[in-house]
Amino acid sequence: MSKKLKIRPITEEERTELEQLKRSRTAEARMVERAKMILWVHDGQRPVDLAAKLDRTAATVYNRLKRFDLEGMAGLEDKPKSGRKPTYSETERGQVIALARTDPQKLGLPFGHWTLDRLVTYLQENGQVGISRAQLARVLKAEGLRWYQEQVYFTERPDPQFVEKRGQ
Repeated sequence: MSKKLKIRPITEEERTELEQLKRSRTAEARMVERAKMILWVHDGQRPVDLAAKLDRTAATVYNRLKRFDLEGMAGLEDKPKSGRKPTYSETERGQVIALARTDPQKLGLPFGHWTLDRLVTYLQENGQVGISRAQLARVLKAEGLRWYQEQVYFTERPDPQFVEKRGQ
C-alpha cells in the first residue's frame, strides 16, 4: 500500500510566482515544467498521473515536490553537479595558450601561422602537453583565441605553368 503524499500548502506569493513562471515564454523550459508540476499537484492532480502526462518518472515528480516543500521556490533550481575535474591544469592550459600566441617563425618553424593540427603536432613532438585536436580547440575557444583554418580551393591554378612544371 502506498503512502499518502503530504505536501505543505503554498503561500499566495509562491502561487503568484509559480503562475507567472508557468505562463512564461522566456524562462527555461525545465523551470516552467517544474512550476506546472507544483501547481497541478496543489490543484489536486496525482503525481503518478502528472509523471505520465509530462513523460517523466514518478520518482522525478516526487523528488521535485519534496525539494519544493523543503526549499520553496529555490527547490525548482538545479543543484550544482560535481562533474568531471578539468583534464588539464592551469599551468598546462597556460603553456598551450602561450604557444598559440607565439609566432611559429620565432620558434624556427617554416610556417607563419598556427593551425590546430600544427599546434597539436608541435605540443606532442616537444613533449609539452598531450592534447587532442578537439580539446585544443575548446581550450583556445574558451580563451577567446581564433586559429587559422587552411582552405583548399578547387579552381584554376594560380600558376599558369603548373602543368608544365608538374611534368604532364
